[in-house]
Amino acid sequence: MRVVAVPWHDARMPHPQPRLACIAAALIALAAPAAAHGQAGEPAPTGPDFEAILLADAKVTSAVKRALRADSAFAEPAAFGDLTGDGTSDAVVLVTTPGAAGAVAVYVLSTAGRGDGSALRVVFSSQKLNRAFVRVSRGALIVLTAAYERGDDVCCPAARLERTYVYDRRARIFRRTGSRRLPRSPG
Repeated sequence: MRVVAVPWHDARMPHPQPRLACIAAALIALAAPAAAHGQAGEPAPTGPDFEAILLADAKVTSAVKRALRADSAFAEPAAFGDLTGDGTSDAVVLVTTPGAAGAVAVYVLSTAGRGDGSALRVVFSSQKLNRAFVRVSRGALIVLTAAYERGDDVCCPAARLERTYVYDRRARIFRRTGSRRLPRSPG
């Protein structure tokens, strides 16, 4: 069998038109309701103001509030899922800095335990983090953070810590159900 190397710039690429047509159709479909909404003279609906919710909550540290007010950090939704078991989606919100620290705090915002459809509130917080990532899996919140050792560069921690939290409906709190150290992958 003879193998012929083809430079990347000569390689055959799939024709982009069908994919572009699908993307264009999706954008038009999404824009149509928003345009119709604006024609009625009403503002387009927006989601919750996660930053305002965090600034108003007593469970949020003063350091995080100070960073949010100074615009040196921002609150962004990272995941949605029913973490509290009440049948409604909860929001997992990261507070992220633009520097090397990355995501420094994670919050779960929910209406759990308030069956009246009231406003979102903080039901979980982890606030002294470094380079955090989150995911939701089977009703559990998984938080990954950098685990540095002496001599590690900021870019390259020796490992990551993975902590799993599950909501206890009777106690109305998140409990850590697992923790493990994941070594840095080679390469």
